[in-house]
Amino acid sequence: MPSEPTLYDLVLLLSAKSDQAARAKVLADVEAAITTAGGSVERNQEWGQRPTAFPIDHQSEAEYHLLQFTGPTALLEDLQHNLSISDDVLRFRIIKVLRGTPPAPDAAPPVIVGAAGVSDDNE
Repeated sequence: MPSEPTLYDLVLLLSAKSDQAARAKVLADVEAAITTAGGSVERNQEWGQRPTAFPIDHQSEAEYHLLQFTGPTALLEDLQHNLSISDDVLRFRIIKVLRGTPPAPDAAPPVIVGAAGVSDDNE
């Protein structure tokens, strides 16, 4: 009986200072790398521009994306290499989704008041 393919979460924080075309190219390159390696993109959510928990490269906001995908383990090394050298990527994290983990939410998580650059209107 063939085993179910491993599902991974990729959270991308793209530079808000980069133009939209550059950010779109990063996403297109990630999707192309996944499909070329024999994997598939199961979910691609844009969470929009949000504050970061702390400034990264003097930027306190980033464009957040969540991609869930399947693919071989060699793909992970390729993605890590390409994303780590891209000037348009502030941070990324690839996480193996364990069996029994609840599915990702359909919408972006709420912005937490008090995060870097976010102020509470009541203050």
